[in-house]
Amino acid sequence: MDFGLSTHLFHAEALGPGHLAAMAAEGFTAVEVFATRSHFDYHEIQAGRDLAGWCAASGVRLHSMHAPITEFLHGTTWGPPFSTASSQAAQRARTVDECLKTLDLATVVPYAYLVLHLGVPDEYAPPSGDNQRDAVLRTLDVLMPAAERVGVRVAVEVIPNALSTARQLVRLIEEEDLSGLGICLDVGHARLQGDVVDALETVAGYLVTTHLHDNGGRKDDHLLPFDGVIDWPELLIAFQKVGYDSTLMFELAAAADGPLTTLRRAGAVRRRLESLLGDTTFPFGDD
Repeated sequence: MDFGLSTHLFHAEALGPGHLAAMAAEGFTAVEVFATRSHFDYHEIQAGRDLAGWCAASGVRLHSMHAPITEFLHGTTWGPPFSTASSQAAQRARTVDECLKTLDLATVVPYAYLVLHLGVPDEYAPPSGDNQRDAVLRTLDVLMPAAERVGVRVAVEVIPNALSTARQLVRLIEEEDLSGLGICLDVGHARLQGDVVDALETVAGYLVTTHLHDNGGRKDDHLLPFDGVIDWPELLIAFQKVGYDSTLMFELAAAADGPLTTLRRAGAVRRRLESLLGDTTFPFGDD
């Protein structure tokens, strides 16, 4: 396994080469870029070329892009949401178009996964007519072949709504024969919906990428691992047991003392997780 970091940590800032260099300095070898135009202008192909240069200079691999979920972020104020599951055709078409622009970047800065929310998290009080499964299928009918054409796989994320529990995502894939669709296990979101290890075992056959963060069990805090209620040693054992050996991607919120301080703490936590995984006495570790 290797460790990555989502630029969600720096979401309130315009992304630049210094962010990737700082990640690399803390031992993160992969990055997921959070596609919000106020953070990273994915409408511009030149932005993709710039990102490719930043990755090369820092030695950090672009692992994934997080599909757009809002128009902009100013400080802590979120703009109107984009929804892949709206029954309103015009709203859904606009969301699809934003996702297609993100996929266009793969022609100049290749990446493996487009991480996609199905609908809107419950905490944002989705309006009537949103979070509709048939609308999701219309969205995927467009995005999956578009992603395949540029060498990207769509990974639907476990998020806090009824469409996107671990069991519902597996059900979607199997009932609709969406064999090309992967799953992103967001362990913090899974904890809000129940047992994290159970969620991992449920999605294991379709698991392609992850989001790692913690919470107090009540809200989506995006805390550092070990700062909340998740049992991380137990979860790491479960990852090894199901045979997951790809990227463990931190997706963190900046603490009150700022994102760079959070990043330094994340580096220490990464080393702690790496030590657990490398411990020869750790179940399912190397002999």
